[in-house]
Amino acid sequence: MCGIAGFLAPSLDPGAMPGVVTSMLSLIRHRGPDEAGCYLDDGFAMGTVRLAIVDLESGSQPMSDPTGRHWISFNGELYNHVELRAELQALGRPFRTHCDTEVVLQAWIQWGPECLTRFNGAFAFAVRDAVTGDLALARDRYGKRPLFYTEHDGGLLFASEMKAFRAFPGFRFALDPRELASVFAVWTPLPDRTPFAGVRQLPMGGVLTVRDGRRTLRTYEELAVEAPPFEGTEEDAAAYVRETLRASVEMRLRSDVEVGVYLSGGLDSSIVTKLATDLSHNEVRTFSVAFENAEFDESGSQQVVASHLGTRHSSVTVSASDIAEHFPAAVHHAEVPSFRTAFVPMYLLSRHVRDSGIKTILSGEGADEAFLGYSLFRETMLRAAWHELSGEERETGLARLHPELAHFGPAHRKHMAGLFQQFSVERLPGLFSHELRYQNGRFATRLLKERTDPFADALEMVRTAPGYAGLSAVQKAQWLEYKTLLPGYLLSTQGERMGLAHGVENRCPFLDPAVVRAAASVNLRFDDGSEEKAILKKAFRGELPASSLARRKQPYRAPGSAVFKDRRPDYLDLVLSDTELGKLDWVDPVFARKLVAKIMATPAEEISTKEDQAFVYLLSTAILDQQFVRDTAGPDASPEADLKIRTVVDNRRALPRAGGMR
Repeated sequence: MCGIAGFLAPSLDPGAMPGVVTSMLSLIRHRGPDEAGCYLDDGFAMGTVRLAIVDLESGSQPMSDPTGRHWISFNGELYNHVELRAELQALGRPFRTHCDTEVVLQAWIQWGPECLTRFNGAFAFAVRDAVTGDLALARDRYGKRPLFYTEHDGGLLFASEMKAFRAFPGFRFALDPRELASVFAVWTPLPDRTPFAGVRQLPMGGVLTVRDGRRTLRTYEELAVEAPPFEGTEEDAAAYVRETLRASVEMRLRSDVEVGVYLSGGLDSSIVTKLATDLSHNEVRTFSVAFENAEFDESGSQQVVASHLGTRHSSVTVSASDIAEHFPAAVHHAEVPSFRTAFVPMYLLSRHVRDSGIKTILSGEGADEAFLGYSLFRETMLRAAWHELSGEERETGLARLHPELAHFGPAHRKHMAGLFQQFSVERLPGLFSHELRYQNGRFATRLLKERTDPFADALEMVRTAPGYAGLSAVQKAQWLEYKTLLPGYLLSTQGERMGLAHGVENRCPFLDPAVVRAAASVNLRFDDGSEEKAILKKAFRGELPASSLARRKQPYRAPGSAVFKDRRPDYLDLVLSDTELGKLDWVDPVFARKLVAKIMATPAEEISTKEDQAFVYLLSTAILDQQFVRDTAGPDASPEADLKIRTVVDNRRALPRAGGMR
């Protein structure tokens, strides 16, 4: 795991290049605290801060092939590097190290961009051809690792985190009201977007090539949520899923450092932990978040699984005060507005993990998307069939939705029946499954001074997506989760960004392409919505505690706006003070004041979900405005930080250009 940064900058003073790329890297040094290196070419620079996981001694970056023509800065892990190395060696490709970075580079040289479809990993990287001057940026198919870029002064800047751009001369951040509206409404940035004007992220499964100043962006692999139905019995399907997951975990245990597991106490992380204990030669260490507030605490379930599987378990107990104290630092690392505070405990957990000597972690992310774990999918099935069901069938369907919620009784079911009746016909073309959820986001967009259609870009995304129109309602819901909340929040804000804030890499066995295909092949044949993740439970019955298999999914939650109201941290003035609100040129001050006043004066139990989300959006975006737009450096973010560069390769005026032209 690493962080990368660089630029194509033909107008930048050549003498300034080393200092600029070093400053960019210093702003993301938390991603790779083990070492740093940079490569310089005419009008081009790129660098890497490295978190050493595989081949600790000889995997320094940027890395070149033996000829010195091709150079790579690589962020992430290639899990099938052993198999690809053997294939490339058989083709005559030379290797000097044992690290996966060199496998990626040699695969690129051998197969070009087509190599990306062969990769099983979590990655984002830049490859430079020193002879032709071509540059390519690529990102993994599920968006597990970030990569941002922006045009500036006739050139191109790129980095694992946007904050690196602050170090480039003349670059300034500005929040984009249209993008904020979309983020608030959909809960995350869309796959190629960010909240900042002119700054884009490379979309999942995307590759951007730059040749002779011309940029070409294409998708090398489309997201697939369909697969041929599994041929066999339900028992056969369970065995198939179990073996596929076992192979995925085994591949993700490849490491030259110890690998731990995030254990939430739910089914998904318990399965990962079970397989890790089966496959590991050493005692497995598990880590989890506990809460002082019993309403959010799941430590009892975590301890049951840890004891059953014999792991060495530890947790970090998080209080409301902890969330309030560390919220600005976590927002600084997330770099996007957030609708909840649940990413802050993950920031504290990753610090605890790194302090425990672990820098690689397995987690259960992706299981709910693959195996239809969210209530969203059951709601979609029910709403799609609403007009074909009798009153009794509707009542039974509603009762199955949230059995884990004590308050979800007849009164709430009656309210839900009214909502389902209201939203049983699609209003936003292609977004049927998410229309109920998006109502909370629609409310939050009232914070914005500029009123635009917050769903315009999401509607265009699904309208133009290949094959989307032919999917079932549930498959469309899956596709949207894979494209929005999973990469835009769960894998990033709550996952990768909080882990890498402290140099901890997260690996996700449920996001192996083979696992995703397996889930797609069994889901709609064996899952009618009556039992949550039936195939997964069948696959591991008898190997996990009975309580874990019987337990319905508990959404990971943390205290919301009440943590700020009750503690009044100094930064709350960003939204409490009329003067500070006036500095936010994107805010509707009248609506913002009314919302803040209600949050401050009303008991937490009387605040609606949409109001709570809108407040957290307002506060997190105000912090981003302060840290990025008004250029107030966030925590651990100084371009002047003393970053020691281990490797500097200056290739300026060293190699002839293609055709002999410079």
